[in-house]
Amino acid sequence: MLYIPHSPFPIPATMTDSWIFPDWPAPPQVHAAITTRHGPGISTPPFERFNLGLRSGDASDAVQANREALQQVLGLPSAPRWLHQVHGVNVAQLGPLPSADELEADAAVSHIPGTVLAILTADCLPVLFCADDGSEIGAAHAGWRGLAAGVLEATLTQLETPPKRLLAWLGPCIGAASYEVGKEVRAAFVDQAAGAAACFEATRPGHWTCDLAGLARQRLAMAGLDRMHGGGFDTRLDPRFYSYRRDGVCSGRFASLIWLSESRV
Repeated sequence: MLYIPHSPFPIPATMTDSWIFPDWPAPPQVHAAITTRHGPGISTPPFERFNLGLRSGDASDAVQANREALQQVLGLPSAPRWLHQVHGVNVAQLGPLPSADELEADAAVSHIPGTVLAILTADCLPVLFCADDGSEIGAAHAGWRGLAAGVLEATLTQLETPPKRLLAWLGPCIGAASYEVGKEVRAAFVDQAAGAAACFEATRPGHWTCDLAGLARQRLAMAGLDRMHGGGFDTRLDPRFYSYRRDGVCSGRFASLIWLSESRV
């Protein structure tokens, strides 16, 4: 049996491909986990098996059951605070009392222990944040539209900790080699910062590959955050993850989670 850190529930060895735990020097009271499609869920094809997105076309009862399993198996201190993500820049300040409805936002921050922040993706970039003293956390959903509009910078402004004292972990997103975009996407970044051109490589007339994680690193560095970890994934090529670019409207969503515990151990 495998024991997930901070979870009281033993997990069968066959499920060891179901989770990713960020390898970053976060304080001991900061906990994070990323799900994959191979978790303990009941979604059926084409969403098999651990789809957590209610707006992906999957049966809502299956998604709700998957969300309940997520909380139980990981031993989360509370139900994740799911957002209604719209590729915007709104940042939710989340306290201990959940809302009956999902807040419309693409990022969230909290300093309340036990509050579980959750970002759903299927090629877009999830970014997790924490203060180096473990006093607060954040999570952001950065597709190209939100990234260009400033969702990461907006998240930083809602955190009380200065960027130099923050850590960021870049989660699974589509890799540069798998992500071809048109001129409107390239212009959205290059028109703001000429250095962004380094994250695009021409493929055919009017098209480029786009390094989404590289663009995020550039923008975080420009905002003063230089302690960045993670990256190196490609959701389109990695069968563990849902990918909209690969599967289209039949793609589910996986979750990136972060929360604070009460203690520092």
